[in-house]
Amino acid sequence: MPSPPGGYEVPLWRALTVFRLASLAYVCALAVRDADQYAHPYAVGALILLMIAWTGATAIGYARPAWRRWPLLLTDLGVVLAIVLATPWVVGRTALTHGVPTLGVAWMAGPVLAWAVSGGRRRGTVAALLVAGADLATREPIGQSSFTGVILMLLAGVVVGHVARLAASAEERLQRAVELEAATRERERLARGIHDSVLQVLALVQRRGADLPGEAGELARLAGEQEVALRALITGVSPAADSLPDGGEAVDLRTLLGRYASAAVALSAPATPVPLPRRVAGELAAATGAALDNVGRHAGGRAWVLIEDEGATVTVSIRDEGPGIPDGRLDEAAAQGRLGVTQSIRGRVADVGGTVRIVSAPEAGTEIELSVPRSAR
Repeated sequence: MPSPPGGYEVPLWRALTVFRLASLAYVCALAVRDADQYAHPYAVGALILLMIAWTGATAIGYARPAWRRWPLLLTDLGVVLAIVLATPWVVGRTALTHGVPTLGVAWMAGPVLAWAVSGGRRRGTVAALLVAGADLATREPIGQSSFTGVILMLLAGVVVGHVARLAASAEERLQRAVELEAATRERERLARGIHDSVLQVLALVQRRGADLPGEAGELARLAGEQEVALRALITGVSPAADSLPDGGEAVDLRTLLGRYASAAVALSAPATPVPLPRRVAGELAAATGAALDNVGRHAGGRAWVLIEDEGATVTVSIRDEGPGIPDGRLDEAAAQGRLGVTQSIRGRVADVGGTVRIVSAPEAGTEIELSVPRSAR
């Protein structure tokens, strides 16, 4: 089972809670030791009570993924900054000059770590600079030990943020691997369910009927196409993608769609190449082929294919002059298990991060618009 979204970050949030509790205990121990040196010991006690209450509030808040948002993050930072900036008054400049630690000590690193876990290195660095700046403002004079604390806080923000992003990236890769494994198992299940005799019968129909005239020859051609498509389904190799060169280099979409041009299909394309990554081009070409198959079955007559290169996206439009698609027909076909549009067109385009728009009206033809990004997801 894949981990829930953000599951890999849960140990980091728990570790942050443990850090805040441990650093709070250290602050309390220092407060007891240095109580007689504080300028306003009762104010120090009040701030420590506030720190205890806020530590409990953040422990509850950060435990809930829905609360790990800007309101809590900004409030956390604001509370810590207020406590740090109050140090010169409650502790006293004289005590600070004689080496008494500031009130926040290690506890003030809490929001730095929270920002790093939630947003990575950059966010952790911003929080570290803000807290470190407030801490330096309370010190007089500023010594080498002060800058050492600043450097340690910056390192904590950067390192923890980097680890958090690595965890998020690992979770995404695991999710993709689980999805790929599920797809592979489904293909294997289909392969077991589809006996080789089915493929053999389709191939036999194609061979025997290839030279027959009229509708018999057309049926033989369709049987051959379905035999190729069925083999591609159970092997996981797309015929369109299989004809492309190996590797991840870009291919010209015009070349792939050019094979669909015929007396019944008019293709309009830019004069310059339309390069797309191998996978994106293959899926877009296969979806276009499925759309043209639907035109041949249901619309007849001519079809027009238009390729538009829009920079960040590429759009292929397929238009016909058929009877159109009645309202609700696509949903009805999907409910009956006929998933040509859902899987062969919408599914392929969605797999590469694209969108499909279908415009149709009775007796006014149908236009299918396939838009895909330059790079696959």
